[in-house]
Amino acid sequence: MMMVTPINDLHGWEPGSMVKGERLMRCKLASTHRLFDLYGWALISHTCLTLRVSKEQEHFLVLPDGLAYSEVTGSSLVKVNILGEVVEKGSTNLGVDAEKFSLHSAIYSARPDVRCLLHLHTPATAAVSAMKCGLLPLSHEALLVGDVAYYDYNGVMEEEEERVELQKSLGPTCKVLVLRNHGIVALGESVEEAFYTIYHIQAACQIQVSALCCAGGEQNLILLDRATHKPNPAGTVGWAGSTFGPLHKSRIGEHEFEALMRTLDNLGYRTGYAYRFPVLLERSRMRREVEVPATVTAFHQFDDDGVHPALRQHPFAQRQQQERTRWLNTPNTYQKVSQEQASPGHQRTTWLKTEEVTQAGSTSIKIENPNQFVPLFTNPQEVIETRNKIRQQNRQDMKTAGPQSQVLASVITEDSPPSPVSPPKVPPEPEPPNPFNQLTDQELEEYRKEVQRKQDGGTNEEAKTDSPAIQNGGEEEKQTTEELEKGMKALSTNDTSSPPAPPTAKPQGGTPEGSPSKSPSKKKKKFKPPSFLKKSKKQKEKAEV
Repeated sequence: MMMVTPINDLHGWEPGSMVKGERLMRCKLASTHRLFDLYGWALISHTCLTLRVSKEQEHFLVLPDGLAYSEVTGSSLVKVNILGEVVEKGSTNLGVDAEKFSLHSAIYSARPDVRCLLHLHTPATAAVSAMKCGLLPLSHEALLVGDVAYYDYNGVMEEEEERVELQKSLGPTCKVLVLRNHGIVALGESVEEAFYTIYHIQAACQIQVSALCCAGGEQNLILLDRATHKPNPAGTVGWAGSTFGPLHKSRIGEHEFEALMRTLDNLGYRTGYAYRFPVLLERSRMRREVEVPATVTAFHQFDDDGVHPALRQHPFAQRQQQERTRWLNTPNTYQKVSQEQASPGHQRTTWLKTEEVTQAGSTSIKIENPNQFVPLFTNPQEVIETRNKIRQQNRQDMKTAGPQSQVLASVITEDSPPSPVSPPKVPPEPEPPNPFNQLTDQELEEYRKEVQRKQDGGTNEEAKTDSPAIQNGGEEEKQTTEELEKGMKALSTNDTSSPPAPPTAKPQGGTPEGSPSKSPSKKKKKFKPPSFLKKSKKQKEKAEV
């Protein structure tokens, strides 16, 4: 066991000039330095690993001089510009070698699409860079590397002519640059791609050195044809520069780099890497399922017979043990709280739920103004008008779901409702049936004559009553008897001659005899003396008095 310096130490260190995504970039580059140290590729000098942070400002992260690969952290990296001048010093007092960074500055200037450069100077890569034949297609790793560019590097990039020559030899798409007698540089659009390339370069160089040592020369080796022996896809994607197309689900080397980051995290390096592809499949858990801690059930002691001592216990004791284990495995949702008693100086300790404790510990706010929580610059007149409109809508029941669409306002269909401008006309209610529709013209004429006759008879009788009373009593009796006989005859003739009227019809003339449709027997029973007879009797009594 040994102490491991964590890679992600940026929690308490916040540089003022940190751009978006710089925290993750620092962790990635520092993790790459740790991987170089674990693989044995780290050298004290001659190598440099850089990462472009911002394309707009052309800032880069570089390892300071004098710091070992095993000591690199996210905060120890130095930020420099394209000229090698320090922009952000980091957490160390060490500087940066501008001459070592000059090669990377020239490559970044020639290739704006490149974001990461990894310079490897191991014995195998230095040996291959010193061979005239260069990197030979002897293995599958050599084919995965792709096109290779060669450049005669003298250690420093000071002249402008050297930069132009480097740009010509590198080209627009090449991702591998062999520096004659100075190792190999891998170019990548991300840290994952650059590390994937440098890993296969190291493997291909080791295979080539071992093959040449055993075969004794290039003529004794079998070379692979790149057109015939096509390399397999790198990971889950093909070897094709930028991998943002619809058929590419991840960038080159991303899965492999995540596996290495998980290895470092398991070793305690704390890389701070943001994983995109989870390894374990998350299974759905039951609501009552609780993870059992290792201290409770992982370690068991057995007797000499190989039987667990809990099996020899009484069933009641086993139940108690299970209940105790279940209580220990449940989450701690209670908290020990000291409550003050009524008497001063005395406290009582109780167990309360965490939710109750947090609710009890909340800070109360005193409301001093009814408009304390009203937003600033609010016009009270507008609030009152809006409130009155809402109340008016509530009274008139005019609540709607919002403005209605008028796109189909001019479209009329069979099922469309009528327009609100012209309301539909309500058909008039049917009139009651006319009772005289079933009578003929002759019957109606006879009925009219009868009514007229009755009206004429009533006027004659009234006129006779208005005449002065006769003194002679015998003459009055004769007249009354004659009038009664005439009235009876007229009534009998009218009843026999008049046609039967419908039951609903009523006579227009208000005669005291009633409707002519009634039978004569009923009329005789309901007959009453006329008014003129009553008047004459009164007059007779007056005369006798």
